[in-house]
Amino acid sequence: MTTEVSCPDRIRVLIITEDDPLYVIRFFEQFFPAVPGTIELVGITVSAAFHEPMTATARRMLRFYGPVDFVRLCTRFAMAKAARRSIPRLAGLHGVPVIETPSVNDEPYLEQVRRLAPDVIMSVAAPEIFRAPLLSIPRLGCINIHSGRLPAYRGMMPTFWQLLHGESHAVVTVHEMVEQLDMGRILGTLEFPLRDRDRLDRVITETKRAGAQLMFDVIEQLRTGTASPRDLDLSEAGYHSFPQPDDVRAFRHRGHRML
Repeated sequence: MTTEVSCPDRIRVLIITEDDPLYVIRFFEQFFPAVPGTIELVGITVSAAFHEPMTATARRMLRFYGPVDFVRLCTRFAMAKAARRSIPRLAGLHGVPVIETPSVNDEPYLEQVRRLAPDVIMSVAAPEIFRAPLLSIPRLGCINIHSGRLPAYRGMMPTFWQLLHGESHAVVTVHEMVEQLDMGRILGTLEFPLRDRDRLDRVITETKRAGAQLMFDVIEQLRTGTASPRDLDLSEAGYHSFPQPDDVRAFRHRGHRML
C-alpha cells in the first residue's frame, strides 16, 4: 500500500461486507449516517455470510450456542428479517449503490470495480479471501477491520478467543490486506474493556459500533497521506479457527455467556 503526497478533496471507497442483520449491521448503523464529505462511497457489495448449505450453518451455530441460545438467536434473526433490517436496505437509504456478485474474485466483478476506480476497498467482515487481482485494484489498497489484536488473534471469532483467554481488553484493528489472511500491516487500533463475566453478544455489538470511528480515522489518514503502517510482531503470531465444543465449555466455565 502506498500513500500520496498530494491530498485529494475526496477519497473514493468501495465496501465489501457480509449479509448480517444482527451484528455487522451495527457497524454500518454508526458508519453510514456519519460519513464525512471527504469520503465518496462508490458502492457496497454484500455477500452471503457462509458459503455453505444453510443446514450446515445451522448445525454449526447449534453446537456453538447450545439449544437455548440458538433458539433465541434464531428468533432475533427472524425478527430482523421481518422488520426488513438488512445492510443492503440500510445502504440504499443512504444512497450507496449495491453491487451484486456471486464472488468478489470473479472477473466480471473485477471489471466493475476497475470502472469504479476506488482509492480504497474497505472490508467489514467480508466472507471471502481477496485474491491478488482484487487487492491490486485500489490506488491506496484494501483495508480490513478485525475485532482482535494482530497477529495474535488472526482468523475466526477473535472476540470469543480474547474472552476465553482472559484478555482485559478486546483490540479492534484496521490493517492493510495482503494475500495471507490477517497479515497486513496495522493502520490503527482501539481497545475495548472486557469484564470478568461478560457476554459475547455485548462485546461483538459494542466493538462493531466503536469500529466505525476507527475506520473513519484510518481513511482520513490515507486521504491525507499521514498513515503510518506498523509491521506485525510475528513473534506473537497465532491463528484461531471456529470454536469447538470443548472451547465453548471452557468459555462458559470462565463465567462468560453467549447472549
